[in-house]
Amino acid sequence: MVLGSVGLVWLEEWFARRRRSRVLDMAYREITLAIDTVTELEKAIAAASVGKRDEAVACVHRLFPREEEIDDLRRAVFEELTKGSLPFKDREDIMHLVKRLDVMADYVKDSSRCVLVLTEAKIPSELWGMYVEMAKDLVECAATLRRSLEKLGPDPQEARALSRGVDDVEKKVDEKYLKIKGLLLKYGKDVEPQAALLILKDLLEFMEDVADCCDDTADYVRILTVTREKE
Repeated sequence: MVLGSVGLVWLEEWFARRRRSRVLDMAYREITLAIDTVTELEKAIAAASVGKRDEAVACVHRLFPREEEIDDLRRAVFEELTKGSLPFKDREDIMHLVKRLDVMADYVKDSSRCVLVLTEAKIPSELWGMYVEMAKDLVECAATLRRSLEKLGPDPQEARALSRGVDDVEKKVDEKYLKIKGLLLKYGKDVEPQAALLILKDLLEFMEDVADCCDDTADYVRILTVTREKE
């Protein structure tokens, strides 16, 4: 799930009346990678759920370098922002977005590490299936957030509407979170080794954190739509 040339238009238009700088190019890349990592996590969970360990491992291995690049870009963006190449308000806005998406990518990485361990465990199919469904919701959540960001410059009202859509998907994630909690109790004795239950719980928490980060970013998009409409 990559923003692409069309997806980057929102930042171009957002800063159309402002001087471009290297920091914007880095922000483009950071935003693209952060959202894209969610797709690789979903693929890894789907593969692990049907016993395709090699495929799951390959997805995780593709994800790790992207997360490292996100960290590098975050540091580089912050360094550039301290140089004051953009107006203060714009620097502040970019920093908030970059920080939120960086945290999201960290939770995706933590989730993927859990998946790597769980590929060696025996987990009931119904339980795995619910994790797959939750991962699909995370992809939908990130995709909706992406569309909201794309509309931030050209159509603030649509951006706001889409940001509310992120809230709706996040609620779906919360519902599956509770269902999985119940399944962990139901199938606890069937998970082998038993220690894998702890990893499953960690995976559940990290995945919910990913959705929460998407929702937090969507909240900030709504704030930006108000400030941008006043300009």
